[in-house]
Amino acid sequence: MKDAFKVLHETRQTFLKLIEGLSIEELNTIPKGFKNNIVWNLNHLTVTQQLLCHRLSGETCLVSDEFIDSYRKATFPKHKIELDLFEEQKKLFIDIPLQTQKLYEEGHFKNFQPYMTSANVGLDSFESALQFNNYHEGIHLGVMLALKKLI
Repeated sequence: MKDAFKVLHETRQTFLKLIEGLSIEELNTIPKGFKNNIVWNLNHLTVTQQLLCHRLSGETCLVSDEFIDSYRKATFPKHKIELDLFEEQKKLFIDIPLQTQKLYEEGHFKNFQPYMTSANVGLDSFESALQFNNYHEGIHLGVMLALKKLI
């Protein structure tokens, strides 16, 4: 699992490099033809990792239910995010996978509830959920590259 966590951590750093230098206005911009923005995508990744890894394992999520409800699948930005709040959200984006890894190494995530993803991939363990999460993050990297080109 060290490799899967390493991929997650390195991918998250790639996201931060991708958005480096963008203004909060650009991060909040929803280009024509899109339903969301870079802020939403980053927070969606935080939420999805929590749902796939923590909730399906019967563990407490490390973000609030309100945050989950705002950024889970099939949601869209309801308002613009201010810079101070986005800086806090970026910190969560980086820190939460580190907390998940620590919990995993301590023996958590043993009571996984099998789940069929919308991509028709069956998950049957924390390990499969983390690997699928990394695939999901790759999809959103492509989306964010497209968003960045258009803003």
